[in-house]
Amino acid sequence: RRAVEFTVMTGLALNSAIATETKFDRKNYPYPDLMKGYQISQFDIPIALGGWLELDSGNRLGITRVHMEEDTARLIHRVDDATGKGFSLVDVNRSGIPLMEIVGDPDISSADDAREYLTKVRSIVQYLGVSTGNMEEGSFRCDANISLSVDGEMSDQRVEVKNMNSFRAVHRALEYEIERQTQVLENGQRIVQETRGWIEDKGITVSQRSKEEAHDYRYFPEPDLPPLVIDPIWVEGIRSKLPELPDDRCKRFQAEYDLSTYDANQLVATKASADFFEESLSLRGDKRSVNFARAKSTVNWINTDLAHLLNDAGINIENSPISPVSLGEMLDFIENGTISTKMAKDLFEEMFHTEKD
Repeated sequence: RRAVEFTVMTGLALNSAIATETKFDRKNYPYPDLMKGYQISQFDIPIALGGWLELDSGNRLGITRVHMEEDTARLIHRVDDATGKGFSLVDVNRSGIPLMEIVGDPDISSADDAREYLTKVRSIVQYLGVSTGNMEEGSFRCDANISLSVDGEMSDQRVEVKNMNSFRAVHRALEYEIERQTQVLENGQRIVQETRGWIEDKGITVSQRSKEEAHDYRYFPEPDLPPLVIDPIWVEGIRSKLPELPDDRCKRFQAEYDLSTYDANQLVATKASADFFEESLSLRGDKRSVNFARAKSTVNWINTDLAHLLNDAGINIENSPISPVSLGEMLDFIENGTISTKMAKDLFEEMFHTEKD
């Protein structure tokens, strides 16, 4: 029930239509990441259908669907150091766990837009509390399908890229594929429809398996699960409890704190950083009394000094050794002349490394 609720929440946040009656289907395939030889998924009647997500440029990217399925095992490909031979391991720990999949329309036309799309989707699921959004841990994953247009017509041959565990990797993989496919076409060859894997340390994609023939997954209604009826009243109850979403919070930050679009976007990219900002200002009492200069200085310390220290330490802002309250108190000391900005820089680093206020 909780997994269905999370899927409905995400569909609503992405402006999708929620089905009143949906079903699960059995998808059959021979890959070794599901031992039983089939996956419970949704084929023709997903929980959420349609929708859109807006980029900062104002360009709207369509959402095809949001559906539930079971997660698969994780295949780990290694090379034996002694023999140089390749081998594979299968980690079944997440196999069978409910998974939510968001499918986007083919509206993205650059690697930059793809990265922004993923950043916004991650922010949305983080704000909803649906996922931690951590790509490195595998709780937020991306498969990218890419094809090039030829003489203004989109090719029907597409390449799917897998094994990307960061936004940077997605951006680099797409840029590489654009260049690779361009060279293939310019050499008079055709694009092979296939699945390719991203090799991070080499900065290349490599072929994993061919997709020349369309797979016959032999979908049929999952016989062990009845159709799922979703009460519209329940859906409206979920809608009424949706939290403030990133785009709305970004607009509020600009209106309430006079922040630039860039600063506001930087803050709301993760719920944790936006919360840190507002908690740092809470020392000032009524938020409306916060002057714009103080809001701007708070943003600068979070987006530069704190971000630099967190990045060097390899930790996220929610685990910051410096609390929002400590940052606010330090800025008070700067404002009332107790310490200079230069002293504050040294103090800030000491606070971070000693974890003392």
